[in-house]
Formats: sequence, C-alpha cells, structure tokens
Amino acid sequence: MFARSKGDTLILCYHAVSEDWPTDYVVTPGDLERQIDHLLARGYRAVTFAEAARGAPGRVMAVTFDDAYASIADRAYPVLARLGVPGTVFVPTDFPDRRQPMSWPGMEGWLDGPHEDELLPASWRQLQRLAEAGWEVASHTRSHPKLTSLSDAELHAELAGSRSELIQRIGGGCGSLSYPFGYYDDRVVRFARSAGYTAAATLLGAISAPSPMTTPRIGIYRGEGMGIFRLKVSPTVRRLRARIPGWSLVTAVSRARRRWVAGGSVRGD
Repeated sequence: MFARSKGDTLILCYHAVSEDWPTDYVVTPGDLERQIDHLLARGYRAVTFAEAARGAPGRVMAVTFDDAYASIADRAYPVLARLGVPGTVFVPTDFPDRRQPMSWPGMEGWLDGPHEDELLPASWRQLQRLAEAGWEVASHTRSHPKLTSLSDAELHAELAGSRSELIQRIGGGCGSLSYPFGYYDDRVVRFARSAGYTAAATLLGAISAPSPMTTPRIGIYRGEGMGIFRLKVSPTVRRLRARIPGWSLVTAVSRARRRWVAGGSVRGD
C-alpha cells in the first residue's frame, strides 16, 4: 500500500468465498478465517474501506469484496462476524434484483455448469443486513464494465446511477467505489469525483500515483497458502513493491502456486 505517516494501512481484495468453486478468485471460509485472524494477531485494527482510504490512524486493515456474490453474505459474513471484523462489499447494482447468475467478460465459462450458482448475487435484503451489521456497502458501478472504454454519457450513467441506487436502497452517503477489473484513467477519476465519490479502490500494479481515488489493494486468491499470504501482507514486501516499479516476485510465486494447485489450468473472472 502507499506510505502513510499515521501508520500501516493494509487493504485486501477478495471476491467469492467457496469450498469447491475452482476459480482463481475464490478463497475458502477456512482460509479467510486463518488470514484475517493472522492479521488481528499481528495487531491490525479492522476498519471499512472508506476509513482506510481516508487515513484511519494506526495499524489498520480493510477487508473488501468485489462483485457482491451471495457467498459474501452466506459464507464471508459469518467468518468475519466471529472475528469482530467489518467488511466492505462493492456492488454492481444492476444485479441484486435479478436473482440470476451474474456475467461479464471472462465469466461466461461458468454459466450452465455445476458452479453456476456461485455466480448468484447477494440480494438487496442481504446487503441491507450487512450494512446494519456495520459493513460498508459501496459501488462497483451498475453493470461491471471496463470504464475506460465507455463514452462520457455511459460513464456518468454507470457511476452516478450506481451511487444513486445504493443511497436509495442502503442509505448513507455512498462515497466509495471499486473500479471493475481495476481499470481507470484520469477521465474515469474525474467522472467518479463528479458523481460524488471520495474514495475509490483498484489493485496493486495498476497505480502510478496512489491517492484516495486510486487506493491500492492486495488481491487474495485461491490456493496461495499462508506462506504467500504472509509475504503479500508483509510491510517490508509492500514497501519494496511500492518503491521498485515492476517488482513482481510475490505475484510470480503466487501465480505459480495457484497453477500448481489447480493442476495447471485456472479460469478466472
């Protein structure tokens, strides 16, 4: 993450939680519990993404989930509730009312198969319950597009429309956004600010000038093991990644391990 004089800020990016869905973008409930418990034991205090992005003092962590799969309400929430940790879930707002599998480029391979139900979105009632439990329910646009490829009108509709829907459904100010696929540019940031967002999330490796509107997160994936997780969250390793452009040892080792666990073939979303 980017350096802060107030302490150490660690923001994790998860997607789905499942015991047997063989995609890269999943962790098991047991892995999630071990990972977050490890950070709590190291003295991290859990906050929402908005609090972390805006400079919460001390040694803090934010646990975020992109895409708002039903598994976040069904499987991630019970784990984090046991640990006393709030999460942040980023919602593509076109989907919760549909109650059918979500799909965008890269996900088609999971439709009409044995794991199709893993693509189901959390319902608005589930998301409201998360908010009532202290979670931050934030925007992942309306339809999960690559924002940099949209026209100005489309970009405004995706950003402002999602925020408006969340305010109506969940309440509060909805100041946080996660850029789908981590894609953004200066125009996207400008439109996000004009839509009312004050903090936005992307991923490590996509950031040239970190700020609240380009807040880096560490992606956590299937099959990495606790050794890789400890490397990824290590303050020393994070400082190296921030200071050395293109430094990717952890990423390379992580990918190799995931491919080994998956038998050499991993589909992602």
